[in-house]
Amino acid sequence: MSKREADARESLLQLAAQLIAAATNERGTLAESMAELFPWMLALDAADRAACASDLLHAARASFATNQAHLAVAEITAWRETAIAIAAGLTRTDVDWIDDEPVGRP
Repeated sequence: MSKREADARESLLQLAAQLIAAATNERGTLAESMAELFPWMLALDAADRAACASDLLHAARASFATNQAHLAVAEITAWRETAIAIAAGLTRTDVDWIDDEPVGRP
């Protein structure tokens, strides 16, 4: 096993321990328990925290089933970066596309 593989396995096991702790916590919802372990989740609204919790569990299960740690790591990274962007004030906005007039050649 390479160092990279060992590091990936270690990070997956740490994530698994955190997810098991959140899933077995009987106080509050899964999303609330996970927000205690991952404080960055508090930047997400309630619906997104629930979606994040569900997505992280599914990605972890897929990682364990396929022995591919990167699946869970990519999912948690994507959600964390989303929370950071929201906390920084970046929000989803509607884009006004200009489709009516074709652009001429220069």
